[in-house]
Amino acid sequence: MNAEAKVPVTILTGFLGSGKTTLLNKILSEEHGKRIAVIENEFGEVGIDQALVIEADEEIFEMSNGCICCTVRGDLIRVLGNLMKRRDKFDYVLVETTGLADPGPVAQTFFMDDEIREEFALDGIVTLVDAGHINQQLGRSDESEEQVAFADVLVLNKTDLVDDATLDDLEARLREMNRMARVVRCEQAEVPVDTVLNLSAFNLEEALERRPTFLEPEYPFEWTGVYQLSPGRYQLDLAEGPDPAMSLVVRPGQVLDDAGLREGAEWCVRRYAEPTCSVDVGGVVKAGEHACLELSSAGRKSFFFDVAAEDTVGLFTQHTAEEFDLKLRGPDGEEVPPSAERTWVAQHEHDDEVGSIAIERDGDVDPEKLNRWLGKLLQERGVDIFRTKGIISIAGDPMRMVFQGVHMLLDAQPDRPWGDDPRRNQLVLIGRNLDEQAIREGFDACLL
Repeated sequence: MNAEAKVPVTILTGFLGSGKTTLLNKILSEEHGKRIAVIENEFGEVGIDQALVIEADEEIFEMSNGCICCTVRGDLIRVLGNLMKRRDKFDYVLVETTGLADPGPVAQTFFMDDEIREEFALDGIVTLVDAGHINQQLGRSDESEEQVAFADVLVLNKTDLVDDATLDDLEARLREMNRMARVVRCEQAEVPVDTVLNLSAFNLEEALERRPTFLEPEYPFEWTGVYQLSPGRYQLDLAEGPDPAMSLVVRPGQVLDDAGLREGAEWCVRRYAEPTCSVDVGGVVKAGEHACLELSSAGRKSFFFDVAAEDTVGLFTQHTAEEFDLKLRGPDGEEVPPSAERTWVAQHEHDDEVGSIAIERDGDVDPEKLNRWLGKLLQERGVDIFRTKGIISIAGDPMRMVFQGVHMLLDAQPDRPWGDDPRRNQLVLIGRNLDEQAIREGFDACLL
């Protein structure tokens, strides 16, 4: 496929509550003549954003997997690969990342994977900025800084929340962080579509200037051990580690040199995006599958895999061998040392204090109780609540109520009628050090 025939891709990013879904809805509702496939990623186990996107003819694919970087890169590759089977139904792709994502690893996908690079072209990275909260967010989040730094276009949204002098200072700060990006000011994400699509703006050389390690991929595993094995059944011994389980892929035919390890790592990115096979103590791990080894109780645990013919086998493990005191034993019971090993160092750290709380409840809500509970919660914990969003069933109201909030600001609007759909409440709160039990109990007290 020649360069002109590649499918353009725009990455739409921005910190939680910056207005990504609002801009996405605007793009989908405009008469621009494009058939757009939308790929969404959410932080948390309950997907809300797809329900907030307007009903349109566009294809919408959702990945609810938290971090759209080291783990979800494989998911993104898989979704893009499936899209190509329906190439006649779209001519543009929009990837909307979770507000907690560094866009760098997402952009990597279009350069690191050979198949994806041949079919897709990264058109640009568009970052939405919440004028009312970005100064606070930049001081507390590395991701928000990366989102600004990687942007080809900075959409300075919600300009009605601050005065002109503050806006000028904010724009100057953003330009200091990224002198190459175009800055567009707006309210309610109202920008011309041609300012965010068909940009031909992403430049790999500039990306490498911003981050020299840009083409150093992040992986959903930390360690690889390569073993030269004869036929037989091998025993994998694990001790208790930092998690109650250990994910891994056993890869036959692994090459020992650096290029081979890189090739094997990219191959395993796809395996980690596939459904996980859960293997109990004493179970047999099948080569080529993403397996989760369940460590159910204290003490060293053993798992097995079979080698049919002499082979060089790679173990790609979620954690390092040292963390689980991993040992491989041959058919004779003797320990087999790796012929080569490598630790894959991630380029970023996840903030363990940041998490999401997802609530799903059937039935109706008392609006007065809900208002009191939300008001008290945001007053007391609003600084630590980055994002609030949900769909609420208000007693006696035939319309779905959609609410979205950032810190202590909350907006609720009627959506479409419930019709024959079951009346169901879905909420997601994303923040730092949130008391999940208290929040669940608080919402449950609002139900009739």
